[in-house]
Amino acid sequence: MPGIRFALLASLALMAAACRAPEPPPTDEPPEPQATASTTPSGTELRDAVQAPLQQAQAVEAQVQAATDRTNAAEAEATGDASAP
Repeated sequence: MPGIRFALLASLALMAAACRAPEPPPTDEPPEPQATASTTPSGTELRDAVQAPLQQAQAVEAQVQAATDRTNAAEAEATGDASAP
């Protein structure tokens, strides 16, 4: 009979363990950041990358304006228009 008692107690213990409430799922934690700070001391790569084409465009704009002024002056001289700049 001791074997039957042991089996009965073991089965009761297993049933009691199976009847407890399930563990709640783990709470969502924010992910660890993957980006790191710039490795260069100045950290100006982005600024330089944006400024270079802007400066080049400004230089070209100045050349175009100078050419326009020369063309307008030549046209005014050819037509005898004194009111042109």
